[in-house]
Amino acid sequence: MKLFLTTTGPDLHSELDPRFGRCAYLLLIDSETLEFQSFPNPSSSVSGGAGIKTAQFVADLKPDTVISGDFGPNAASALRSANIPMYLYGDCKTVEDVVRRLNSNSLKRF
Repeated sequence: MKLFLTTTGPDLHSELDPRFGRCAYLLLIDSETLEFQSFPNPSSSVSGGAGIKTAQFVADLKPDTVISGDFGPNAASALRSANIPMYLYGDCKTVEDVVRRLNSNSLKRF
């Protein structure tokens, strides 16, 4: 499964970022192999509309799901319109923990 995860840094050892629209990085991860691509969030410092702009960036790369600490209403609406499921990472501490919980169906759907 191809998933996007919000993080504070560009690799699998980075801390999770609870913000969707203003996260520092977006990691596009293969949930089976943990191969990933890192993208600095192009909308992290815009003055307004960061959630929608980040959602559009994510949707253009056609992931199977997106996981973050929270989603604003506009970002959530944009991702729903693109038919991209959203999950909350809850109390996960690491990228590996998020992937493990997603694979075991124990993340909360947004």
